[in-house]
Amino acid sequence: MELAPRFVGRLGVADAVTVGNAALGFLAAAVAAVDVAVAAQFVLLAAVLDGVDGVLARRYGGTRAGPYLDSLADVASFGVAPAMLVIALAEDAVVGGLGAVVAFGVPALFVAMAVVRLGLYTAYDATRTTTLGTPSTLAATTLGAAVLAGIESPVAVLAITGMFCYLMVSPIEYPDLLARDALLMGVVHVLAVLIPDFQGGMFPVALLTLSLAYLLLGPWIYWGEAEREGEGKRS
Repeated sequence: MELAPRFVGRLGVADAVTVGNAALGFLAAAVAAVDVAVAAQFVLLAAVLDGVDGVLARRYGGTRAGPYLDSLADVASFGVAPAMLVIALAEDAVVGGLGAVVAFGVPALFVAMAVVRLGLYTAYDATRTTTLGTPSTLAATTLGAAVLAGIESPVAVLAITGMFCYLMVSPIEYPDLLARDALLMGVVHVLAVLIPDFQGGMFPVALLTLSLAYLLLGPWIYWGEAEREGEGKRS
């Protein structure tokens, strides 16, 4: 009787990276109550792996399980982990009543909308070069970069999180990032993780700026260039 784990021979190298993404999401959630900056770094590192697994899948081929693993990992890393980060920042700033409902309710809604968005993405958008709604990776990156850039006001963080609750399931259509732009984002991600305090936090600030630029302008001014290039990459 074969005793090897069931995944042996069924999963590829891209899937292994995707599983690593999920593990980083767990670590981010686990340490959020202890150190929000470290949690934010884990979230950003998970976003790097989320990009790497797509590159590997195109280079070496994907598996039937790949799209499902990707969405499951993204729930952990870009749904649950950012929500725990927000709770860690907000829970000590509220005292019972409505404040507590908001401090826990908004992150809970964020997770719910991330799950909905990722399910819809897997079912309808995975094979397209566009997607409806803000990518959960972008939402998590924005929150993580904001924390590393020094934006830790509970009101501000809850407001940003609440905004993403709608944007992730909105009908706004986003074109995939071009490969070169995705590479730039990846490099800034890595630098924000490795040396977040360099020159007063220039890399988290740069990552936050790039994320907000794509969030706010991507659906309107990124289309022309993406169509001319004819290549895309999911963020």
